[in-house]
Order: sequence, then structure tokens, then C-alpha cells
Amino acid sequence: MRLKSKDYVLRLKRRSEKKGLLEGAPMGRGIVLQKVGVESKQPNSAIRKCVRIQIIKNGRLVTAFLPGDGALNYVDEHDEVMIEGIGGPRSRSMGDIPGVRYKVSAINGVPLNLLVYGKAQKPMR
Repeated sequence: MRLKSKDYVLRLKRRSEKKGLLEGAPMGRGIVLQKVGVESKQPNSAIRKCVRIQIIKNGRLVTAFLPGDGALNYVDEHDEVMIEGIGGPRSRSMGDIPGVRYKVSAINGVPLNLLVYGKAQKPMR
């Protein structure tokens, strides 16, 4: 009976770990290529601040969300960022941000939430 469940079979074969852009790792490092604004899905109306990133270990391109008010001001091009899954169902996108599966957790080794709260400053590379 369990073999009819799609979630169970994918978990059994560890498919999501093999096919993910981070290749099974919980977090990954990348270099910021550009800042982009992603429009949210209906019925919401907003421009979600995201960045295009090239992952260091496999060279793939990915879009990652910047959580926090004014977080875009702390990111520059060619910064090194840490990304992690955004926490959507079946490791898919979250909420009203279409096609974005990852979020930025640290910039140049400093946690993003400390930068947003003003408790830390970003080091120059």
C-alpha cells in the first residue's frame, strides 16, 4: 500500500537528494551574479527581492530569495552567499514566489538576519 504513495517512493529512492541543485547538501555557497525582482503570484501584488547565484560546487545558476526588510541593500554583485532550501512542500517554491526554491542565509560569512537587524556589519572582500 505504501508503494502507491508518490512521496514514499521518492523518499525511498532518495530522488530529491540526487536531483536537487545542491546535490543532497542542506546548504550551499554561491557567487551573486545579479539582483532581480520577482513578481508575486495572484492575489498578492508585490515585487519580491531575489538574487541570481552561481553555485560554486557545480556551476549551476539558481534564484534565491532575500528574507527581511531591506535585505537587498546588503548584497552586492560578486558577494559570496550561503543558500538553503526555502521550505516549501516537496522542496518546491514557497508561498507566492514562483520558481524560487532557495533563500539566502549568510553574506560573506555573516548571517543575513544580523545584517538586517543592524547587529553586524558586512566585511569587505
